[in-house]
Amino acid sequence: ATPLVSEGRTRGAAVLLSLLVLPLVTPVLIFGAGAVEAAGAGLDATPHLSLLGAMLALALFGAPWAASTALRISLD
Repeated sequence: ATPLVSEGRTRGAAVLLSLLVLPLVTPVLIFGAGAVEAAGAGLDATPHLSLLGAMLALALFGAPWAASTALRISLD
């Protein structure tokens, strides 16, 4: 039996996925590190945590739409 997806296509999909996810993860790392740095310096970390919370709310709001769109594309 032959595999449905060849090894080369799988590797290409993994690279594409990492290129799509990296811009979404970078702001979380920046604001998370900023919150830790502010708390370590004795400053208020609330602005950083508020932005992280806003990103979480946006992600939770958009996740069902993104999942349904991805499923719709994969079925075509």
